[in-house]
Amino acid sequence: MRSGIIDREQLVKKATEAGTLWDVLVIGGGASGLGIALEAVTRGYKTLLLEQYDFAKGTSSRSTKLVHGGVRYLAQGDIALVREASIERGLLQQNAPHLVKNQTFIVPVYSFWDRIKYTIGLKAYDWIAGRLSLGASVFISRKETMAAIPDVKSKGLVGGVLYHDGQFDDSRLALNLAQTIIEQGGVAVNYMKVTGLEKDPGNKPSGVEVEDTELSISYKIKAKTVINATGVFVDDVLRMDDPVASKSVVASQGIHLVLNREFFSSSHALMIPKTNDGRVLFAVPWHNEVVVGTTDTLVGAPSVEPRPLEKEIEFILETAGTYLVKKPVRADVLSVFAGLRPLAAPKEGAQKTKEISRSHKIMVSANGLFTIIGGKWTTYRKMGEDMIDCVENRQGWAKRDSKTPHLKIHGFARGTDWADPLYFYGSDAQHIKARGNGRWISERLKINEAQVEWAVTHEMARTVEDVLARRTRALLLDARESIRIASKVATVMAGILNRDEHWIKEETKRFEELARQYILT
Repeated sequence: MRSGIIDREQLVKKATEAGTLWDVLVIGGGASGLGIALEAVTRGYKTLLLEQYDFAKGTSSRSTKLVHGGVRYLAQGDIALVREASIERGLLQQNAPHLVKNQTFIVPVYSFWDRIKYTIGLKAYDWIAGRLSLGASVFISRKETMAAIPDVKSKGLVGGVLYHDGQFDDSRLALNLAQTIIEQGGVAVNYMKVTGLEKDPGNKPSGVEVEDTELSISYKIKAKTVINATGVFVDDVLRMDDPVASKSVVASQGIHLVLNREFFSSSHALMIPKTNDGRVLFAVPWHNEVVVGTTDTLVGAPSVEPRPLEKEIEFILETAGTYLVKKPVRADVLSVFAGLRPLAAPKEGAQKTKEISRSHKIMVSANGLFTIIGGKWTTYRKMGEDMIDCVENRQGWAKRDSKTPHLKIHGFARGTDWADPLYFYGSDAQHIKARGNGRWISERLKINEAQVEWAVTHEMARTVEDVLARRTRALLLDARESIRIASKVATVMAGILNRDEHWIKEETKRFEELARQYILT
């Protein structure tokens, strides 16, 4: 990688070079796959990661944007998960301070009993985090609460409990992890679809069959270890290994509505610990808008572009309207996005999705295919560490120490100015600014031509969606504005990728069709 430039063609060539035997081959470029690949390459293993779409295309770009211990898991009594996540939250803030910030949350309190319950509960949350706590929780008076979150209804308000958690940009972290893997000597490539497993004479996975979907070229790649980290699609890969493999995951859908900050102008985030159906609801300031969510709805077959259900939309609008002074309606929603959580399928009974553990689980098939299920963004590093520990143990490899607890992630920069519209680039921001950032593509969303150029040359963006959904967050922040600028983005990309007018038109059309799904009508 020269001067940070990522040449996808060269990465594909390296990934598919005849005679190459990879120590670790990871299928899946979301949070778990990236964490596993980074863990492997930093331990000195020859590592390849293949993603069939774009990095974090699925669930890993559609989170609530929180790096958190999980207050709701504490309420469920899952102290081990809260402790693990709290530790990982602290490490991630240290390793990627350009993406992870200390975010204050306020729980509005409307009864004396709730004051006692939430104060004690959040003090326990602080205690579990220990020295990696982001700050102490404290009860604040009614007057202080109204001043801090003026957009929340004050009738019956007793006060509030202020606590600390982490906030981040999920797809930007995914991109920085892919860049870090490459910088560490590994290979991570998007738009490489695994279509089958190669097997040795003993039926053990010995590699994969893969298609470069951009060029429609197929390859066979050899590996000592194959790891399935494909989220809600893990069963597809498991059945490549064993056609009669039983179902291992259930998909839980969570949706988020993005609103203008006029509905919630505070710099603090709002947390409603128990809605009328027992869920948790957040309103979190993010990129000058506010993200409100989430839901927890069991769905059937997973899809790459999950659609929000009407009952989910109405639930969030109704619940938000119960607490906010200005009640949002459908026309106020700038964008709606849905993601699917891969939860370990319960063995017995019909548990509600909110009761199924978010802890990750590692499985090794009878043939030797490694698979990870469950987990969440906050614990991505620990998922990687646990998986490579398992691989070393099962493969009989000598144990190597983990290097990731204090590994600086690409873009690492201290003293982040969160008001800078390019803050999420970290140390790369200076290079983008040096290109001249006055050529606005969208002044409202603070997207300029230099960012589009950077996305293509340094961040492996291949489509307009890559740029507007994950390199910038335009699609999630304002779907209508993203449609307006799609053609401009395609034109800039075409000049770098040597694409013609037909590509510009088709790519713009494809993106516009996708973006309309993010608009409520």
